Amino acid sequence: MLDGDLKGKYFALKNMTEEEQQQLIDDHFLFDKPVSPLLLASGMARDWPDGRGIWHNDNKTFLVWVNEEDHLRVISMQKGGNMKEVFNRFCTGLTKIESLFKERGHEFMWNEHLGYVLTCPSNLGTGLRAGVHVKLPNVSKHDKFGDILKRLRLQKRGTGKRQTGGETG
Repeated sequence: MLDGDLKGKYFALKNMTEEEQQQLIDDHFLFDKPVSPLLLASGMARDWPDGRGIWHNDNKTFLVWVNEEDHLRVISMQKGGNMKEVFNRFCTGLTKIESLFKERGHEFMWNEHLGYVLTCPSNLGTGLRAGVHVKLPNVSKHDKFGDILKRLRLQKRGTGKRQTGGETG
């Protein structure tokens, strides 16, 4: 079990009401059912919602998505600019999760040639993807905003899967 500021609870998707699911989705804490033809064709929604859920700490700053696309997606987040706190929580939580797996005789899938193996090939190797969302209300209105993002290799993203000019990820 996780303790301290990582203490929390697991919520099975199949036991949630539609309203509970939608509230977690609206709060940007829960994944939605896959609708993309590519994901559906690859079997990502097979047996939906069985075996899927979310675990989050009491503060909702450390989340673990279970069987969304990958077996686990570990997320550390918080509002504000303290990235060191977010990163430390991520590392501590991931280490504790890995220890819990090992205690039960399991481990993350790793291959000497490929590294850590995940569903998405773009994350192959480290099994890690990091993102930072920054609200840039004035810069995003500038005519050259797209050029700035391109040079910095950033993407324009919005909230709720909508792209807006106000946030980047």
